[in-house]
Amino acid sequence: MASADIGLVGLAVMGSNLALNIAEKGYTIAVHNRTAAKIDEFVADAGDLRPRIIGKADLKEFVESIKRPRSIIIMVKAGKPVDDVIEELLPLLNKGDAILECGNSLYTDTQRRFDYLTPKGIGYLGVGVSGGEEGARHGPSIMVGGSKEQWHNAEPVLKAIAAKFNGEPCCAYLGEGGAGHFVKTIHNGIEYADMQMIAEVYGVMRDGLGMTPKQASDIFKEWNKGPLNSYLIEITGYVLEAIDGPTGKPLVELIVDKAGQKGTGRWSAIVAQEMAVPATTIEGAVAARSLSAFKDQRVAAEAIYGKRNAAKADVTLAELEQALLAGKIAAYAQGFAVLAKASEENGWNLPLGTIAKIWRAGCIIRSRFLDQMAAAYDKGESVNLLVAPDFVTIMKQAHPSLRKVVAAGALGEFPLICLSSALSYFDSYRQGQGTANLIQGQRDFFGAHGFEIVGRGPDQHGKWPSTLGN
Repeated sequence: MASADIGLVGLAVMGSNLALNIAEKGYTIAVHNRTAAKIDEFVADAGDLRPRIIGKADLKEFVESIKRPRSIIIMVKAGKPVDDVIEELLPLLNKGDAILECGNSLYTDTQRRFDYLTPKGIGYLGVGVSGGEEGARHGPSIMVGGSKEQWHNAEPVLKAIAAKFNGEPCCAYLGEGGAGHFVKTIHNGIEYADMQMIAEVYGVMRDGLGMTPKQASDIFKEWNKGPLNSYLIEITGYVLEAIDGPTGKPLVELIVDKAGQKGTGRWSAIVAQEMAVPATTIEGAVAARSLSAFKDQRVAAEAIYGKRNAAKADVTLAELEQALLAGKIAAYAQGFAVLAKASEENGWNLPLGTIAKIWRAGCIIRSRFLDQMAAAYDKGESVNLLVAPDFVTIMKQAHPSLRKVVAAGALGEFPLICLSSALSYFDSYRQGQGTANLIQGQRDFFGAHGFEIVGRGPDQHGKWPSTLGN
């Protein structure tokens, strides 16, 4: 007899933690894993939560143990493994059942699966889950896209396990098809930019101000009490103060300067380019991670060009704080601009204010100013946060510091890919008269069309006046 409220396939770390979170909230969950021994191990280690966990090694028995209409979470590696699990489940499901894919899938894959399953009467929810292993266990931010009817079936469980901000669950339905996974992708792109800018500021502290990791840690902890308050600033303080036991040295100095990436940041940069929305901070962060992987080449290049200028950076800690604040706002502005464009192109009607709200807790990019962002979008003030009144006030105060830090980086040879990208974006966005007129002139020189002349229209033949080449 079916007794489980929900099912879950895939008991790796994220899946296991999500299952325990569900059981802890009072729901009975059926679990399945390709390796049967993993099921037994998981159930045995569940402690007091064991009575609310039903382990099933047989997939048919697993499906039959879940109450209809069924909601089954898939927590397997993105790509073909997801398609394989869908095909295994499909013959065992009934109309009205739903598959909830909670990994980091490319949103176009989610859209394809949604389109494939909808005519069969099977719901498909692409669910973005942010917060890492800890979030999955104790409360992530949850971004849902797909079938609205099946969302309502799963809504009580998903809202129960989500992080809470002032009692509100950080979980929302955002639109059909790939909407949820798209929002999670852009979340990760902003995360890339945020992390890179923090690292760049640390680089100025270390190489330009001669600060030790512990001194830098103390500064980040202090900043976390002010406008920069966020999860990433908080953990940066802890990372920088960590000591390696065997050597007694700061742990950060022993970690190789090669940062990995799983692809979501790169997807964000690609989709921004495809939609013709500038996302320079995200692109810069992806480029910085890619450059970090070329460790041998960087070492060889340093031997050729010599080590960077050892001059002290002519900036204060207060200016670094303001520069980082300005850079972070630019990154969020770009990310939300991409969301707005995607919403328009895909007919999703993404609720930007709601997205800001569900990012206030549980997720990696949670920060103090998301409340202000949510308020700005709820009031319909702007598509781009750089012209929302609250952020205009902040940027007017902060951008001179960003300018000074970027200049100090150029003079002192501190690589500031993301911060300089943020500044260039800000300057370009607020420049009423740019230089694209020259680019358009160059393009038209080789084309068949004339120019659009300011203040003058086309002649009776529809041609714009031009003397070029005469």
